[in-house]
Amino acid sequence: MRVLAIDTALGACSACIIQAGETVPLAADTIPMERGHAEALMPLLDRLSAQVDGGFESLDRVAVTVGPGSYTGLRVGISAARGIGLAAGIPVVGVATLSAFLAPLMVGDKRGLYTAAIDAKHGHLYIQAIAPGGRTIIPPGLMTYRDAIRLLGSGPIVVAGSAAVMLAAEARMQGVDVHVSDVSTFPDIGWVARLGALADPAQALPKPLYLRDPDAKPQDGARIARQ
Repeated sequence: MRVLAIDTALGACSACIIQAGETVPLAADTIPMERGHAEALMPLLDRLSAQVDGGFESLDRVAVTVGPGSYTGLRVGISAARGIGLAAGIPVVGVATLSAFLAPLMVGDKRGLYTAAIDAKHGHLYIQAIAPGGRTIIPPGLMTYRDAIRLLGSGPIVVAGSAAVMLAAEARMQGVDVHVSDVSTFPDIGWVARLGALADPAQALPKPLYLRDPDAKPQDGARIARQ
């Protein structure tokens, strides 16, 4: 199975094409950025397609990050993935950003409570934590750092993500043993592809996983009455 993976959920515009079962992508490109994903994505995908025999016609599946992340970024990536899937007649699967951060922790050499932590601003973080045996300790959610530490318990903790350093600092103040594995603001696109190859298209739908309401809300008081 040949998989195209797309990530525009967080601090990068990334994509790769990978053969299922392989660890090294056939082609990959990542551009760190906070804004401008819409303008960067299609040229990036065109470059990848040109590097692989058969281009988009050789694909069997598309995987795309579905959040949590930027509202605009998520729409860009998911729309592109759905369009490619529709044009090529292949399934499109969604991969949670928290899962993409967790996956490399769970195959690493550090043991502890595997935790993905993404900065959600305003003193909050997106978090998910899984025990070494696979039991979910904290399901994907949005919470304060204090609530996260309370749920994580006494450790040890292995953490990755853009909020890893801040979460570790809070945990250490409580005497918890923490190892910070990765502080990247975006997941490894290769892991997005590998998780996408394993996903069930009937379950892993390419739908946004927001975990919180938009910061911008309509002003009801200024709403214009409909005719």
